[in-house]
Amino acid sequence: MDDTLKYDVIIVGGSNAGLSAAMSLGRALKHVLIIDSGLPCNRQTPHSHNFITHDGWRPAEMQEVAKSEVLSYDTVQWLPGTVSTVTGSNNHFNVSVDGHSSTIPTKKLLFATGIKDLMPNIPGLAECWGISVIHCPFCHGYEYRGQVTGILMNDEHAADFARFIQNWTPNLTLFTNGPSKLTPEQKQATLNRNISIVETEITGVDHTGGQLTQLRLADGSTYALNALYARVPFEQHSRIPEQLGCKLTEQGYIEVTDQKRTTIPGIFAAGDNTTPMRSVAAAVGAGNLAGAMIAHELISEG
Repeated sequence: MDDTLKYDVIIVGGSNAGLSAAMSLGRALKHVLIIDSGLPCNRQTPHSHNFITHDGWRPAEMQEVAKSEVLSYDTVQWLPGTVSTVTGSNNHFNVSVDGHSSTIPTKKLLFATGIKDLMPNIPGLAECWGISVIHCPFCHGYEYRGQVTGILMNDEHAADFARFIQNWTPNLTLFTNGPSKLTPEQKQATLNRNISIVETEITGVDHTGGQLTQLRLADGSTYALNALYARVPFEQHSRIPEQLGCKLTEQGYIEVTDQKRTTIPGIFAAGDNTTPMRSVAAAVGAGNLAGAMIAHELISEG
């Protein structure tokens, strides 16, 4: 980090979206500082899929290669740390980082901070997250195709999601973890598709190194499974955009335009914090676009 430099852009978050944006900006000759806490949401996932040229790579390996490529641009710098506060307005922001006494000035901000998944209070579930307890069939469904699979879900979308997942496996059980919220019509339609419904509370997840073996239920029964899809709630990994006035959608994502602008001038956002489409490919694409749009704005204002 150059203490004498007012950066063109500070990117908060150095995973796929942030690194992709930094490359666009570096190629536009803009001075960029990436501030990263080192806690990407996919840090527990052993393999990433559905991203051409990198299918099956470890996420950490992909990010290491990407970081090396991005930092080869001499106007891009990296700072490990956690952003604590941001003050100011468009073209005059000041960023504070835990452990640093002085603030860092920048013209523009990009938040590529992702979201934080909120795990249900089920022992063993968090340890399997991203390994055998999964959220996306396009990311992981192929690897568990045809295998004994569960879905942990209990809302108005559960029946449709179960029908969708049946594309990858016929061996499917819907676990509602308590009394089902399905309508009678949804319940019957699900059963008619040979999808079992279990309403008994889940008390634990047995696994070996994150690889699920069985669910334990409150009535003492167990269900052997290879994989479990789970739609868990989330919150923004960083509250700073909201504190700065950036509007959130009803679902809790940062609201952005097609150009990745938030509702606050000079602040952009890209990646998992803006969309339910959670994948490396989507994050890289969003970051690439965000970087280009920020560069365009900087050049236009110059």
